[in-house]
Amino acid sequence: MKILKHLSIFLVFISTSTYSQGRFDKVEIKTTQLSDHTYMLEGAGGNIGVSIGEDGVFVIDDQFAPLSEKILAAIKTLSDKPLKFLVNTHYHGDHSGGNENMTKAGATIIAHDNVKKRLEGEQRDGSYKPKEALPVITFNDKLNITINDESVAVFHAANAHTDGDALLYFTQSNVLHTGDTYFNGRYPYIDLNSGGSVDGYIEAVKRGLMVIDKDTKIIPGHGKVSNEEEYKSFLEMLETLRTNIQKAIDDGKTEDDVKADTSLTKTYDDLDYGSGFINSERIRLTFYNSLKASKS
Repeated sequence: MKILKHLSIFLVFISTSTYSQGRFDKVEIKTTQLSDHTYMLEGAGGNIGVSIGEDGVFVIDDQFAPLSEKILAAIKTLSDKPLKFLVNTHYHGDHSGGNENMTKAGATIIAHDNVKKRLEGEQRDGSYKPKEALPVITFNDKLNITINDESVAVFHAANAHTDGDALLYFTQSNVLHTGDTYFNGRYPYIDLNSGGSVDGYIEAVKRGLMVIDKDTKIIPGHGKVSNEEEYKSFLEMLETLRTNIQKAIDDGKTEDDVKADTSLTKTYDDLDYGSGFINSERIRLTFYNSLKASKS
């Protein structure tokens, strides 16, 4: 479990010290239109969803605080309407770091109950978030939002990437935002120290697949705009790794054995799934520790 703890600390480090040293200066916000009024914004951190219309601007996630000015400028090119709501798909700083700035820009923040609990508690560096960074509206299981002539279904995925994940489906636009319950073309980060689990993560993907079809545009937490076929391939990868590593556990293999056994992930290592933040060794350890914990 030590390596997973170190990963969590590393995420805090990169969201504070590293990026506060001007390393966002060259980041550009890329905008991709998905439907008549929905968009995906890419910068540094989690992908952002945006809905525009007569009711105002509805945003999903906000990356890091130093990028807020650039993100708001990109949104202004899409709409001159006021910023109304912002949903955090979970509490990690690369998705919620701009909350305070977005509140000051006019947004009302919405998130799962557990996101608020984690954001309002003492942070890993000993600090506390200002009230402007906290969700004003929270939900337990699901929520429906009607904005810009569209119903948006918001639903909680329990113990997936964290304990507070939300997926959002735009019912008329046929657009799904998965938050970090989907990393397109790469191994996911499953935050076991924040309530995440392999089994919950797989169930989150299955829930997402239940509401989409072959024409759905998918905004993953990280990676390019996706579709049903790629999403199904991601699920197949997760289930294959679970089968392989559960068998290793059943055969009495130790954590060190699984850490060293590249054959467990070779199929997807060869497809460069381990080229992102989570490499093949880290994903094997994540699956091992999660699956062992689920049986204890």
